[in-house]
Amino acid sequence: MSALHRITFGGYQGPASVHTRGAEAFAAALSRLTDGRAEVVLRPNITTEGRKAADLLDMVEQGEIDGCYFSSSYMAGRVASLALFDMPFAAPERETLFAKLDGALGDQIAEDVARQTGFAVLGFWDNGLRHVSGPRALNGPGDCAGLSLRTLASEDHQRAFRALGFDPRVIDVKDLATAVEAGEVDAQENPLTNIYNFGLHRAQPEITLTGHLQGVAPVWFHRATVESWPEDLHRAIRAAMAEAGLAQRGFAKADDSGCTDALLADGCRLHSLSADQQAAFRDAVAAENARTRDRIDRAALDLFEQPQEITA
Repeated sequence: MSALHRITFGGYQGPASVHTRGAEAFAAALSRLTDGRAEVVLRPNITTEGRKAADLLDMVEQGEIDGCYFSSSYMAGRVASLALFDMPFAAPERETLFAKLDGALGDQIAEDVARQTGFAVLGFWDNGLRHVSGPRALNGPGDCAGLSLRTLASEDHQRAFRALGFDPRVIDVKDLATAVEAGEVDAQENPLTNIYNFGLHRAQPEITLTGHLQGVAPVWFHRATVESWPEDLHRAIRAAMAEAGLAQRGFAKADDSGCTDALLADGCRLHSLSADQQAAFRDAVAAENARTRDRIDRAALDLFEQPQEITA
């Protein structure tokens, strides 16, 4: 690798974010692995540039920037296998899920994405275990009735949340904190790291630890650009992304603990669910999860559901 290569990588969160730190880890790893002959130019938070967070996907697919991280849910309408992560109360444990994504399941999804879109997926980041903040503890589906809920732009999510009694509303991340503070929604669902770092807990201090979805953020790249890279650059970028992915997942896991402590220190009340309460939520969304499941290819479902051995 002789020439200097610049890779532009975008995000939508601030410096404390596990994703921003993951992007920084990618930049550092690529510089080290190429002896400085390749560098990552970070645009860590495009919302400060006046863009919507969701613009990132178009920016990458159209080649305006080279890569970004973003929730799989926003692409599940185009790539059905991504809906595996959009069935509430049905996700495997975090370690099991990411072990699958580092193996055949991840390969299958990457192939599906490449075949159906202008993206190449080079990794899978941890988008957090999602919980619900709102005006009260949610001990069962009956407590959700009539509450407006900010959620992601996923029809699968919205169907499931309607089954619980919520009125789901899509709000871009750029506008989320303002909407919550202004009382435009009664509740919202996010990982603890986002609830704390976006300051959502100040308006909604009652947090029910539903753990209803384990979020996945694929690392999306402009496929034509990836295909144009020389082989040595391609190898270096994949190695740097693998290193950054492990670091990012570590940040996400650590933030669950750290943000729990920080939220409690700020006076929030965190409500755990019993096994019976979890089962009631699971039963309430079962029919909608079955609809989601019906549109996913059998091969991807089998890889998602087969037992997975976890290695240290």
